[in-house]
Order: sequence, then C-alpha cells, then structure tokens
Amino acid sequence: MEQRKENTVIDLQEKKKVSLIEKIGKKIPDPVIIFAMFYVVVLATTFFLGGKTFDVMNGDGSYTTHTILNMFDAENVQWIFSNALLNNWLAYGGGVLGTILVVMLGVGLAEESGLLSTLIKKVGLKVSDKMLPIVLVFLGIMSSIATDAGYVILIPLAGLLYAGLKKNPLIGMAAAFAGVSAGFSANLIPATPIDIIIGNNAKIFAEGQGIPFTNAAGQALNPATMHYYFVVASTFMLAAIGAFVTIKIIKPRLEKESYVIPEDMNLDDFTVKPVENKALKFAGLGFLIAAACVIGLYFGPLKTFIDAETGSKVTPFMDNIILIITFLFFVPGVFYGIKVGKFKSANDVVKGMSKQMGSMGSVLVLTFFSYNFLALLTKSGLGTYITYLGGNLLKAMNLSKFPILLIIGFILITALINLFVGGLTSKWMLLGPIFLPMLYQVNSNMTPEVVAAAYRVADSSTNIITPLMSYTGIILVFMRKYKPEYTIGDMIRLMMPYSISFLIGWTALLLGFFAFGIPFGF
Repeated sequence: MEQRKENTVIDLQEKKKVSLIEKIGKKIPDPVIIFAMFYVVVLATTFFLGGKTFDVMNGDGSYTTHTILNMFDAENVQWIFSNALLNNWLAYGGGVLGTILVVMLGVGLAEESGLLSTLIKKVGLKVSDKMLPIVLVFLGIMSSIATDAGYVILIPLAGLLYAGLKKNPLIGMAAAFAGVSAGFSANLIPATPIDIIIGNNAKIFAEGQGIPFTNAAGQALNPATMHYYFVVASTFMLAAIGAFVTIKIIKPRLEKESYVIPEDMNLDDFTVKPVENKALKFAGLGFLIAAACVIGLYFGPLKTFIDAETGSKVTPFMDNIILIITFLFFVPGVFYGIKVGKFKSANDVVKGMSKQMGSMGSVLVLTFFSYNFLALLTKSGLGTYITYLGGNLLKAMNLSKFPILLIIGFILITALINLFVGGLTSKWMLLGPIFLPMLYQVNSNMTPEVVAAAYRVADSSTNIITPLMSYTGIILVFMRKYKPEYTIGDMIRLMMPYSISFLIGWTALLLGFFAFGIPFGF
C-alpha cells in the first residue's frame, strides 16, 4: 500500500512537470513569428546604438574596430529592400537553401517510393530475440534519414515484434523511439539533410563574423562531412547505450506491468510482401549502377588535382558530395518505385519529387524570415556586438581557460531550450549565430565544428522527454493500443532513462574527441 502511494505521488509530480512544460511551450510563438519579432527588435536597437564603435581582438592579437550601423539610414533601408529576396534569402550563404532542397530530392524520392520503409521492415523482421533491443535502437538511429518512416513504421513494428514474443510491446517501442528521436543526429550515411542544415549554416555563422571555418589544426572544414567520424562513432555508442538501458532498466520495469493485445493486431500489416522483396533486389541493382557511376566520377572528371596556377589541391568530388549522395538515393528509389508499381511513368517520378518538395513549405517560410534576420544582424554589426559582450562576460568569469566547461554549459542550455522550442533548424538559427562566434572568441579551440557538434548532442537527446516534440502525440497513440490509460507523463517517465543516458554518454564522447584532438570529420 505504501509503495502504491509513493508511485501515485511520483506520477502526480511528473504530470505537474509535464503540464508546466506544455503551458510554457504553448505560450512560445512559432519560430517564424520569433524571427519576425527579433527582426523588429534589431531594427529598433540599431536606431539607438547606431554609430557606436567597439574593438574586437583578432587571433593574432591585433584589434579590429567595428561600428554599429543605424539601419534606418536611407542607404541601409535601401539595402534591406534590395536584398530581401535574393541575397538575403535565396542566395544566403552561397545558396544553402537550394542545397537543402536538392538533398531532399534524392532522400525524399527514396522515401516516397517506399524503399526506406521496406528496408526498415525487412531488417526488423529478421532480427533474433537477443539482438532485438540493440537492432531496434540502431534502426531507429539510421531511420532519421527517412523522417516519417522511423516514427510511423519502426515504432509500431517494434511493438508488434515484442507482442509476438509475449513480452510487453512498450519495451520495443521505447527502444525504437529512443533511436529514432533521441539519436536523431547520428547516422552512418554522410551528408544527410541534418549535416547540410547544421554544417552549411555553421559556415555562414562563422564567416559572417570573421571566424575561420577551420578545425583546431587550421584545416578547412567541409560543411557536409565535418562531423562524419563523430556521428559514426555516436551511432554505435548510442545503439549500445540504448540496448543497455532497454535490457537493464526498461525491460525489468515493464515486465511487471500489464498490457492488452488489440484484437485487430496483425503482423501481416508490417510484413515484406513478395513484390517488395523483388523491388528491393531491383533497387540493389540501381544502387550498384549508381555506385559505378560515382566511382567513375571519382577517378575521372571529378578526381583530385593540383591547380597549376595556385599550387593548391582541388577536390571536385568532395566539393560536390551533396549531389553525389543525392544521386545514390535517387537511383535506387526510382528502381524500387518502378518495380513495386509506384512509378509507372516519368511523370510519377516527377510527382513523387514534387510531393516531397511540397513538404518543405515550412522550411521556405522559416528560412525567409530567419535568413533575413541573420543578414540584418550581420549587416548592422549588432550580431558582432552581442558576441563581443557575451565573450567578454565569459572571459570575466575566467571560463576561457576551461573549454570543457564551455562545451558542457552550451549543451545544457541547448538541451533545456529543446524542451520548449521544437525544430532543429529554428533553434540552430537562434543559437548558432550567437554562440558559435562567441565561444570561439572566448577560446580559439572552440572551433565551428566543436560548437555545432555540441548542439547536435543536446538537440537530439531531449527530444523524447518533451511533450512539444511534433511526433509525441503520434507515439502516445501507438502506445495506448497496448496501454489505454497511458499519458504523456507516463511516456516521458518511461523515456527519461534513455534521455539522461544518451546526454551523458554522448557528451562524454564529444569531450573525448575534443580532449584528444580526434578529427570530427573530413
């Protein structure tokens, strides 16, 4: 009886915490509105601070004088209107928006054809009982490339697999959810949409304030692959941590709880049909053809060479890695879609790509406001001034000598904000322009890829414990099939061990890369 009362008290406390997070989250405007409001605030601030000068120390010890511009001056107002559409949006940062959209053409078509969903089902149904926890977490991590497929295919499939083993289905669903959402930034595939969004914008944030886009050794960073070694190591580490938490914490807890099996439960809904098996083989042929083309490009037209005039190394293949990865997804996706009957003509392929582009509408709206805001911040000099003030504050706190504390502090701040503000892109647009140059000025070892990696760790780890994550309601519906009385508070309590373990383990891995000077990518 005392144990039951204790559990009731804990549940009430959890529900109050969740309710508080929901209340705060609902009062926070959409990111688009936040950027529009910030735009007005920056304009107003430049009116009062216009003409103010300040000196920023450079890496070599010299100083550069900066002046805040009054953006209400006629020439600056002209700049706002003349650059709003092209330079400050479509061409911002060398056309980063176009890069994001191109990546989605290949990955999106592979998802639209059904290829990625079938691969998830194929692997998930072939796993042995003992390997199920680690494979579910691993598949969840890898499914981040397919966006919806991980949530709507893998998580319910995991529940069915555990139900078939006569074990609590929520065990499998928790493991899959942890991989899909908390391991969102990890993957074995280079140049994913997440890599593009974080890497290309990191380059913009750095160069906008004169921060070199290089690693600690002074080597130029490739935005699309600057984290590749780190995310590969993260993938295997998170899979291991997720499996450990599932076996040692989640499984013992849920084995004691009751659950129901829906009468309409049918594993056949998630089986791989004969036509899908044949289509997978056809997609494999498409991949081999695409890979052969890529190899031909690597050793042919896009091979590395030395520029005769400058003597520098030119790497056309790596410079176009985004298009290469897109091509490797596009061709198998087309082959699969043709064989399964999804694409019966070239028009169907075009419609498939158009459908994926349609889903990017929110990105277009967000980037219009966020990129114009960032351009204004850079043009006015106010962004540099904010960095200058923040850097001086951190130096005054003597944190310049403790880069490890800077990393941990940034991770904790981002993880906390993630509970209330969803969306990887929007948060990176808010935090990146300020913290990336600020932390570098405090300690030059805090290079762009280090700060960006810290952001990836924090942004992913707490996705599964916020009721404001876009898929929270969907996952709760899936879980309620087996536990009708389940609440969001129950789900957050279930996922908390994963979130804490991922955050600690992933932070430790990041600090290990940083402390030992291990390259984050190439």
